[in-house]
Amino acid sequence: MSAISCWNGHKVMNALPHRHLFAYAAPALALAMPTLPVYVFLPAYYAQTVGLGLAATGAALMLARVFDVVTDPVVGYLSDRVPTRWGQRKPWMVLGGMIAAPALVALVSPPPGAGQMYLALWSLLLYLGWTLIAVPYTAWGADLSRDQRERTRITGWREGSMVAGILLAGLLPVLLEAFGADQVEPMQAIAWLALMLGGVTLATLVWMVPDAGPDRNQTSARPPLRRWQSILSLWTNGPFMRLLIAWCINGLANGLPAATFLLYLDHGLQTDEMTRNGLLFAYFLAAILALPLWAAAAARWGKPRSWSAAMAVAVLAFAVVPFLAPGDDLAFLVICLLTGAALGADLALPPAMQADVVDFDTWRTGERRAGIYFALWSMASKLSLALAVGLGLPLLEALGFTPSIEDGPDPVWPLLAIYAGLPVVLKTAAIVLIWHHPLTPRRHRAIVSRLARRQSGLSGEGSASRDQ
Repeated sequence: MSAISCWNGHKVMNALPHRHLFAYAAPALALAMPTLPVYVFLPAYYAQTVGLGLAATGAALMLARVFDVVTDPVVGYLSDRVPTRWGQRKPWMVLGGMIAAPALVALVSPPPGAGQMYLALWSLLLYLGWTLIAVPYTAWGADLSRDQRERTRITGWREGSMVAGILLAGLLPVLLEAFGADQVEPMQAIAWLALMLGGVTLATLVWMVPDAGPDRNQTSARPPLRRWQSILSLWTNGPFMRLLIAWCINGLANGLPAATFLLYLDHGLQTDEMTRNGLLFAYFLAAILALPLWAAAAARWGKPRSWSAAMAVAVLAFAVVPFLAPGDDLAFLVICLLTGAALGADLALPPAMQADVVDFDTWRTGERRAGIYFALWSMASKLSLALAVGLGLPLLEALGFTPSIEDGPDPVWPLLAIYAGLPVVLKTAAIVLIWHHPLTPRRHRAIVSRLARRQSGLSGEGSASRDQ
C-alpha cells in the first residue's frame, strides 16, 4: 500500500491503491442484489403463491428481523475482540457467506409444503449471514485509512457499488418479464447471480486487501476499560451520539417515502407501470452519478456541511411534491433525480463520519472498536426502516387513506403528508444536528496526530475536546 497519494490536490496518508479499492468495494454489489427479492418479492410470494397468508408471513419475517437486530452488537464485538491467524475481519465475512448462500437459495426455492417455520428459519439464517458479512465489512473500511478524505473515497466506492447492485437486481426482472418469466424465476435468477458474483468478489477481497484490524499498539498507553466503562463510553461519545441521532432521523425520513413510493405513484401521479420503473431507475442512477460530486464537496467544505447541503436539496424537492397534479411525470422525474442525488450523500458521507468518531473514541479510551460502533450504526439503520413501515403505513390509514376500489378514491392529502411532509420536517431536524457537528476536519486531524504520537510512545496529547 502506498504511503502517500494525492487526491484532488490533497495529500492522503496511506491511500488505498485503486486495485485494493476496487477489490474492497466489489462485494457490496453482490451483497446488495438480494435485498430486492428478499424485501420486495419474497413477502408477497410466500403469502400468496406458497399460501402462508399475510399474518403468518409477517410473523415469521418479524421474528427473523428482531433476531437480526440483536446479532449486530454481538458480531461487532467478536469482530473487534477475537483476532485470528487469518485476519481480524476476513474470517467473519467468509463465515457469513457460507451461512447466507444456502439460506438465500432455500428461501427463493421452497419445497412443496414449506410452512411458516421454514420461512422463519431460513430468513433468520440469511439475516445472520448478512450481519456476519456487513458489520466486519463496514468496520474494515474504517480500518483501511484514518484520513478523512480517503475514508469518503472508500465509502463512496463501497456504497456506489451497493447501489449498482440494487440497480442490477431491479433491471433483471424487467428483462426476464419481457421473455415471459413467471414470479419465481426473477427471484431465483437474482439469487444465483448474487451468489456467483459474491463468491468471486469475496475471494478477491480476502486475497488482495490487507486486514490489519484494530491497531492493538494504540491500547498500550492506557489500561483496558472495564466492561461497564466500555459500555458507558459509547453513550458519552458526544460526536457519535449526535451523528447517530441524526442518522436515525434521516433514515426515518428516507424510509417513509420508500414505504409509500408506489402508493404515491398510483394515487397521486396516477402513473403506469413502465413510468414507475423508469422513475425508480432514475432515482438510483442519480445516486450513483452524484457520489463523486459529494466526495469533492466533502473535500472542499467538510462532510457535515456537505451532508447537510444534500439533505437541504431533498427538503426542497419534497416541498414541491404537494403542488404536483396527476400526469406531472416530468416534474416528478426532476424530483427523483434530486432526491436520488441526495441519497448518494446519505450513502457515502455519514459512514465516513462514523469512521472519524471511532478515532475520537480510540483517543478517549485507548481502544479501537470500529466493529461495535458500526454494529450500533447497523442497528439504528434497521430500526429506522422498521419504524418507517411500522408507523408510516398505520398512520396513513388512521388519517383516512385506505385504498379500495369499492369505497371510491381516497383523499390524497394523507399520502402527501406521509410521503413528502414528514420527510421535510425530519430532514430539517437532522440538518440542525449535523451542521455544527463538533468533529470538524481540523479537530479530526489533531486527534489522528495525537494517536500517532501515542503509538510511537511520545507524550503530549494535550487536553483538547474530551467533552465534545
